[in-house]
Amino acid sequence: MDINRYSPSYGVNTNHLIQISSLKVEEIFEYLYAIKSLKAKFTANEDTGILRGVTIALLFNDTSLRTRLALEVGIRQLGGNCVNLPYDESDMRAGENMYDILNVICRYGVGALVTRGISKDQLKRFCADSPIPIINSNNDKSVPVQTLCDLFTIWEKRKKLEGLRLAYTGKWSANCSSLITGAVKCGMDVSLSTPREYAIPPELLESVSQYGNVTVTENPAQAVKNADVVYTDNYNYHTAISETERKILLPYQVNKKLMELASPDAVFMHALPANRGIEVTEEIIDGSKSLVLEQAENKLHTVKAVFALLVK
Repeated sequence: MDINRYSPSYGVNTNHLIQISSLKVEEIFEYLYAIKSLKAKFTANEDTGILRGVTIALLFNDTSLRTRLALEVGIRQLGGNCVNLPYDESDMRAGENMYDILNVICRYGVGALVTRGISKDQLKRFCADSPIPIINSNNDKSVPVQTLCDLFTIWEKRKKLEGLRLAYTGKWSANCSSLITGAVKCGMDVSLSTPREYAIPPELLESVSQYGNVTVTENPAQAVKNADVVYTDNYNYHTAISETERKILLPYQVNKKLMELASPDAVFMHALPANRGIEVTEEIIDGSKSLVLEQAENKLHTVKAVFALLVK
């Protein structure tokens, strides 16, 4: 489906945002058009007080910088407030009932709960109990907000999605799974290149492949050849990369030689934080083909769009 031929209604039928695989392509397009609209309003300095009088709760079981900043700034720009809830597994084991928590914060005027680092099974229980939208910003299975942000950034830069070729190289991650799922749903072709030690699990590859064309290779040059978008990600977000990992992943580094195999007008993307000299060289991530700052900027408009479509 061509996004440029789609007429948005600026609404979605789902109550929560947990994973990209649960969204229909039309729902993805609704989010992307909402991002476009809110970014235009931001640029024009128009008032977008759609959260005025609403408080958003953040429940994070993981560290965060850009996502938390985008959320807190975005909520305030929409006229709302946010509150950070402490999360500890020991509270849950001690008998804290999420049904009670969700219903209490709803009565306090909280309009949505944004989570990070909460397991898929726990989120499923949250959604079953919750009278308010649950938004998964990031966990070990899915990173839907980043994917919506990335798809919008590609659309904004290349003016289309359908027919473009995305090459992902490096170490498989939850971000990788979300990204390639969203890309193929939007009509993009995907080439995934990872070493066998860090390859996408077969069951996930099978799941993603049902939506579109995904090729897998251990040869990064083959994956990147003629690609319109070259994407890599942080290998170890919370821990230093080992020397063994460094050697295995070195051939997958996005550098000038690899980038030259892509199409002449190809762009480079990375969700940040980045280890310059590890998964990507400085001349690429800081060069003219890089969209990393645009991605970071668009995260703000993405979280605002999610609130605009989910918070009633």
